[in-house]
Amino acid sequence: MNEYRDLFNLDGRVALVVGAASGIGEACAHALAAFGAHAVCADLNVEGATQTAEAISSEGGGAEALQLDVTSPASVEAARARIKAPDALVITPGINVRRPLFDIDDDAFTRVVDVNLKGTFRVMREFGRGMAERGRGSIVVMSSIRGRMVEPGQSVYAATKAGVVLLASTLAAELGDRGVRVNAVAPGVTETPLTRQIKDNPEWYRAYAEKGAIRRWAQPSEIAGAVVFLVSDAASFVTGTCLFVDGGWTAVDGRFTPPL
Repeated sequence: MNEYRDLFNLDGRVALVVGAASGIGEACAHALAAFGAHAVCADLNVEGATQTAEAISSEGGGAEALQLDVTSPASVEAARARIKAPDALVITPGINVRRPLFDIDDDAFTRVVDVNLKGTFRVMREFGRGMAERGRGSIVVMSSIRGRMVEPGQSVYAATKAGVVLLASTLAAELGDRGVRVNAVAPGVTETPLTRQIKDNPEWYRAYAEKGAIRRWAQPSEIAGAVVFLVSDAASFVTGTCLFVDGGWTAVDGRFTPPL
C-alpha cells in the first residue's frame, strides 16, 4: 500500500517550468514543488519568475529563477547549459491574436507561431536530448481546447495548439524506448493573464462559463494537478497523449438542453 502513496512523490527531482512567472506556469511550479520537486522557474519575465521562486521558498519548497526566452536560440541554449537534463520539463508560454484570418498579417502570424509552436519545439528539442541521454524524464507541453474545437478569430492560435500535440506525440514515439515520456495538456477556459480580455467582458465571460459541463472557468491550480500527474510515477505508462482539463467543454460544446 505504501508504494501507492509514493506515486506522486517528486522528492529529489528537478522540474523546469517554462512560463512560471504567471498563470498556469506559476501554478505548475508551486504544485510540483509542493510534491517535493526543486522547481526551476523560468520565464522571459525574470522578475516574475523570481517572485514565483521566492514564494515557493517561503512555503518551504525548493526553487530558483531563470530567465528564458523561448523565441531565442541563445537564451534556450544558455538555460540548457545551466540546467542540462531536468527530471521534468513543463512548457506553458503562449500568446494569442484574436482576429479574423483575413485580418492577420504575416508579422502577427509569425509572432504567434514563434512563441507557441516554434518556441515549444525549441525547448523540447534542447532539453529532451539530455533526458534521452540520461534515460529518463517527463515532458509536458501546453495545448488547449482550441487545438480541437475552434471559433472565429482563433485560426493561428488553434493551429499552434494542435501542432504542439503532434510534436508531443512524435517525440513520445521517438523517445519511448529511452525512458522519456512526452504528453500534452489541453486546458479549457482558465483565468490567466492571457484571458483577461474575456474576463473584462461580463457577457463574454459568462458565455464561456456556460459552455462546459461544470459551467464555470478553471483556476490555474486545477490545470496544475494534471501536470503533476503526468510528471509523476502515477503516469509511468502514459505517453503520447493529450489530457483535456476542460470542465467537460469538449464533451458538450454547442450544448442545448431540450425541454424533455
